[in-house]
Amino acid sequence: MDLLANGLVGHLPWWGYVLVALALTHVTIAGVTIYLHRHQAHRALELHPIISHFFRFWLWLSTGMVTKEWAAIHRKHHAKCETPEDPHSPQVLGLKKVFFEGAELYRAESKNRETLDKYGSGTPDDWLEHNVYSRYSGKGIVLMMLIDLALFGPIGLTIWAVQMAWIPVTAAGIINGVGHYWGYRNFTCEDASTNISPWGILIGGEELHNNHHAYGSSAKLSNKWYEFDIGWMYIRIMEIFGLAKVKKVAPKVRMTKGKAVCDLDTLQAIITHRYDVLTRFARSVKTVYADEVLKLKASLPQLNDSSMAKKVKHWLHLDAADLREQDKASLSEVLNQSKELATVYAMRQDLAGLWARSSATKEQLLAQLQDWCHRAESSGIESLQKFSRKLRCYA
Repeated sequence: MDLLANGLVGHLPWWGYVLVALALTHVTIAGVTIYLHRHQAHRALELHPIISHFFRFWLWLSTGMVTKEWAAIHRKHHAKCETPEDPHSPQVLGLKKVFFEGAELYRAESKNRETLDKYGSGTPDDWLEHNVYSRYSGKGIVLMMLIDLALFGPIGLTIWAVQMAWIPVTAAGIINGVGHYWGYRNFTCEDASTNISPWGILIGGEELHNNHHAYGSSAKLSNKWYEFDIGWMYIRIMEIFGLAKVKKVAPKVRMTKGKAVCDLDTLQAIITHRYDVLTRFARSVKTVYADEVLKLKASLPQLNDSSMAKKVKHWLHLDAADLREQDKASLSEVLNQSKELATVYAMRQDLAGLWARSSATKEQLLAQLQDWCHRAESSGIESLQKFSRKLRCYA
């Protein structure tokens, strides 16, 4: 009777069961971020076959997810981010939809054969995958339930329920939803990705989602000195024991103080760190945006509406191609009333165009960069002049 009541582990205090549930779900999170995300979807690191197969087996038990499906859906998310083809964009579908129905969106996309064929290459294709993990994807979670019951007795069902809910809530809901809606941004990416928290612990480092979208192939998700990525800590420990090999991390921004002229090295650094460049640009002209919008409130009464003023400031940070026609018209009305805003906005578009012109030669791009700096420094706008001098220092 004791065995039926308490399982093989025996009786634990209430906090013991909580710790067990957290430990089991944390292994699942580690499997998702290290194996599925960084290793399979982005090839940011190599894993020893023992580690790779452990995570594959554990995720079969704790989630029933198929590696090819997960990797393909995530790669499509990056390729089509914030567009109607994005499998789970809160900017398109709404935060409520993605947060509460993220698992359903994943399941729907996993049935899209075109997605799997186009984005699922390079994932496991062995006998076990075909005959166990993919063929019986739902059997693993049933086996996990039986294991929890055997170890912990009836309360094992509660632990199992927590395990089953953990990924739909944290990954499908929080990361895919909140991680593209609310938080802080280190990098001005083309998408709406955000860092939910500077300490990536509960969700394995995935909380640093904006960092990831800026450098998708980086095995390390933390970027600033105060950010912590527990998934990266596990990877470094595995590296010490020869169980993992990091292939790529985000490049460090370096500056050469006092550099007077932009050269090809400067151009390459700016293209490499383009999101950092745009972020620094946005910060440098923030005061110009605020002051000019404030001045225009007398001539443009619509700017007295705080929500409209926020929209205008947001539009000024976007590429013109990302604006709806209606928003372009509203922004154009504002720019026509302010020479400074029009200049800063045009300079922002030209700066972003440096890495968008794929047909231009390096020499042509360098000439455009040098011309950009010349125009910025002769604009009479102090913030542009200061930024131009900083831009020359990228190394």
